Amino acid sequence: MPEKLIIELSKEGRKGYSLPELDVERKGELPEKLLRKTPPELPEVSENEVVRHFVRLSGMNYNVDRGFYPLGSCTMKYNPKINEKLARLEGFLNIHPLQPASTVQGALKLMKTLENLLARISGFDAISLQPAAGAHGELTSMMIVRRYHEKQGNPRKYVLIPDSAHGTNPASVTISGYIAKQIKSNEYGRVDLEDLKANLSEEVAAFMVTNPNTLGLFETDIIEISKMVHDVGGLMYMDGANLNALVGYIRPGDLGFDVMHFNLHKTFSTPHGGGGPGSGPVGVKKFLEPFLPVPRVVEKDGKFELSYDFPDSIGKVHFFYGNFNVFIRALTYILMMGEEGLKKVAENAVINANYLKTLLEKEYTLPYGGFCMHEFVLSGKFLRKYRVKTLDVAKRLLDYGFHAPTIYFPLIVSEALMIEPTETESRETLDKFAETLVKIKKEAMENPDLLHSAPHNTPVRRLNEAKAARELKVRW
Repeated sequence: MPEKLIIELSKEGRKGYSLPELDVERKGELPEKLLRKTPPELPEVSENEVVRHFVRLSGMNYNVDRGFYPLGSCTMKYNPKINEKLARLEGFLNIHPLQPASTVQGALKLMKTLENLLARISGFDAISLQPAAGAHGELTSMMIVRRYHEKQGNPRKYVLIPDSAHGTNPASVTISGYIAKQIKSNEYGRVDLEDLKANLSEEVAAFMVTNPNTLGLFETDIIEISKMVHDVGGLMYMDGANLNALVGYIRPGDLGFDVMHFNLHKTFSTPHGGGGPGSGPVGVKKFLEPFLPVPRVVEKDGKFELSYDFPDSIGKVHFFYGNFNVFIRALTYILMMGEEGLKKVAENAVINANYLKTLLEKEYTLPYGGFCMHEFVLSGKFLRKYRVKTLDVAKRLLDYGFHAPTIYFPLIVSEALMIEPTETESRETLDKFAETLVKIKKEAMENPDLLHSAPHNTPVRRLNEAKAARELKVRW
């Protein structure tokens, strides 16, 4: 039976609370102009009705505790519950960002410890935890790049971006005042060095590159690329969305990168999806450290404080100090895993991706072959002759209890299926997912209408995406 809206469950006079009679003298009244003329239209329901309503709704949502989340470039790994337990400790849960530093020494020490560990993991010299998400980390990085070049006397004009880049990259470039220029991929799905060379000049402020890239391929020419960019005075920025494939093995700071952002909610296992929470810390080499956001956690005489004494800083990029509850979870994960454990993360992520790729590459098209890192991209273009699109395949997966992978990205692959299994999935899960994709391929060839009308057994059926975006429907 379709779930009603909470307002539709409302019955006049019902309530889920009780308050004692006022036992102190009432002091003053609000001015008449501030009072409502009519009561707010709020649902009147009992406590158990509220709980049951939202529990029923929660059961309709897919989540990483229910099943496999193969979203490419999102690293939707399982989140250990020890992270949640520690994030709920009273000493963390009940502090306030306006408290004096002397009363939150443990929290500041936690932040400084996390900064130091991220620096060690990445090969950078200084870290800011302030950015609230990956795209926010990109923008913060570009603001640092701009401030650096301004201090050199010329902010420069262009930022180069591969054609396989994340969609937020050009947006971050534009907002920071630069012009994005696209660099082509070569036949192997990596940066085309000749095209890069043709676009390099002293007007280039930086080269933004994701490594491994969004095809799941390691940029094997990265050292040469770094030298080419540095030779014209540009900076190297790494989008750290795919760090899960490198963590414990390769430090981006050792590859020639000057600045990068991390995704704590991806690589370091804090829940994400549905808009948050997220955290996109930024790491920089020593010469860029003066430009990091303020305030920064500094240690003086064994005490921690928040310092604004950095005159070249780009300033604040977030209210207060960043998403602290995510810091707790990420630090817990890093300390629990340890150095060897983080290496196992990368190993198993790469093994899982290559295993799954091997199961599927003969069933679907693999535009860029060879060994992949943590993810790979298939194409469903061959299904067009059966009147089936990648979107249909993704919708049909829902009927079999799987979340769909990322589709239609990166843009350089037609009818793309971007799959990232992460390190936390079992072989049995990967086998079942591959079997299901093969089964859906057979269905597409024999009965395409079945896919056109999918999904068939989810709480909400196939929607007109454009209409749904323009005309929000909240009732069945």
